[in-house]
Amino acid sequence: MSSTTILGLSAYYHDSAACLVRNGAIIAAAQEERFTRKRHDATFPVHAIAYCLSEAKVRVNELTHVCFYDKPVSKFMRILESHVAVAPKGLRAFLMAMPVWLRQKLWTAREIEDALSIDREVLFTEHHQAHASSAFFPSPFESAAVLTLDGVGEWATTTAGWGRGRELVLDQEIRFPHSIGLLYSAFTYYTGFKINSGEYKLMGLAPYGAPRFVDAILEHLVDVKEDGSFRLNMSYFDYVGGLRMTNERFHSLFGGPPRAPESPITERDMDLAASIQKVIELVVLRICRALQQRTGEKNLCLAGGVALNCVANGKITKETSFERVWVQPGAGDAGGAVGAALAVWHTYLGRERNVSPSGDAMAGAYLGPQFNAEQIASALVTVDAVSSVLEDDALFLRVAGLLDEGAVIGWFSGRMEFGPRALGARSILGDPRKPEMQRTMNLRIKFRESFRPFAPAVLEEDAHAYFELDGDSPYMLVTAPVRSEHLLPVSEADAARTGFARLDITRSSLPAITHVDGSARVQTVSRRTHPRFHALLTAWKKRTGCSVLVNTSFNVRGEPIVCTPSEAYRCFMRTDIDALVLENHLLLKADQPAWKEGEEWQSQIPAD
Repeated sequence: MSSTTILGLSAYYHDSAACLVRNGAIIAAAQEERFTRKRHDATFPVHAIAYCLSEAKVRVNELTHVCFYDKPVSKFMRILESHVAVAPKGLRAFLMAMPVWLRQKLWTAREIEDALSIDREVLFTEHHQAHASSAFFPSPFESAAVLTLDGVGEWATTTAGWGRGRELVLDQEIRFPHSIGLLYSAFTYYTGFKINSGEYKLMGLAPYGAPRFVDAILEHLVDVKEDGSFRLNMSYFDYVGGLRMTNERFHSLFGGPPRAPESPITERDMDLAASIQKVIELVVLRICRALQQRTGEKNLCLAGGVALNCVANGKITKETSFERVWVQPGAGDAGGAVGAALAVWHTYLGRERNVSPSGDAMAGAYLGPQFNAEQIASALVTVDAVSSVLEDDALFLRVAGLLDEGAVIGWFSGRMEFGPRALGARSILGDPRKPEMQRTMNLRIKFRESFRPFAPAVLEEDAHAYFELDGDSPYMLVTAPVRSEHLLPVSEADAARTGFARLDITRSSLPAITHVDGSARVQTVSRRTHPRFHALLTAWKKRTGCSVLVNTSFNVRGEPIVCTPSEAYRCFMRTDIDALVLENHLLLKADQPAWKEGEEWQSQIPAD
């Protein structure tokens, strides 16, 4: 049988990416930001395309299909109609948007043809069709309910339906300007964080606050029905025709103007974060319950930017009738490249799905570049780095010992992850038992706010001994409570603390990964999908009796996760990481030559 090779693309809006699928199997996928080093790079993904072709050993002229995850003309018509509806108010925003549309976005097909030097039809999916395809087709389910939630695609902001075999049907939708994703982004903006980037911060801030604004949000901003359908009161928002998310009426409702970026975070900001998180959970749970009742499905697949809200995902697993929930690890726009390619294979070409009994089709999300011993050695020579090379067993034991002594480890192993989470291929690791580890990693290594939580990586077979987790969580996209036997009593005085004063309370025997509400964003590590990371955790357990490590992404604030050995070494030397593992090379900070670059590099990195 001749090979069918499909290139899926996402670009121009947020997190450009490429994915290559051969005969229905995902061969490679990567975000453009990892190659250009520009966080959330939305430019045409020329570097990601080159990587995917190289990884698959495919020439451009061997591609049988190319598909884009969005319909630019439909999106352009939505922008035109939306601005006309609020005219003349939106004139400035309209004039700012038009040049890039008229110069580039409307001619996406031609740009793809020119960039690839191909002379064949470029296919287009709808935005939410790509999200839904990325959620269902690689999932481990023969049939499932499917839900997508994000800011906006062409017109849809939320879609729901079901998948069975190769059939995927989206039979319900909510349309722009009514968007739960944009509602959350409005609060991201109002609390002083960057939209399409700071939503993680807002979610991390929520447990520090009290949800005292929930009633105001539900009374004034969003009308939520019992089935989860909703409408926003657009008199409080400015994103349709303006240049900001919220307006003066919104600001008056919550007692003042938006927080200035980088200014001190107040109790109001914490309470707003807690309140909008509760509202998001309310909407998502109602939609999921109605969807389960309507479809009768026992499984649920999720994608779209809102599906990265791991707290809401945890609530779905606990508080709905769905037995199993699967979230696309690249749930945001990057995952649209995966969905576009798989939509061609299953929907356009009508090819059957082969559901694997051993798991999903995302290969643990380890779909990016890998570097061999020769490439690593070459990179280290150029900076006169000092390293030792150890066999696996000796390496894992040595790293476990360093971690036990309090060291922070940069861990670079195997193929780079696809999606926003570091999953043990490009990770920074630490001892979760040390109360000071969260502050140390946030302030001295990540250079970010001290309140930002860290996630635990845990041996899959031991996860339920530490967390109240339903099923597994390989992609760090579900929050679960730490089990009561690991929690520590909290004094009356500590219980009365508010805000960031709560950071200093040791809440469990794993304080570095236990959030202030007693939860953790869990990654379960499987021997099947990442044997080396699993082996390291096993060595750590053998040494300490603990199956859990702190796992955070290998980068600093404002930068993408590292891709190459050279980038890993630079991050190692710029920060207080104590040791670096590049496959089987072990580097200790004390052994390295002086790093010539001063701290001025930090001022060159944009805030995330």
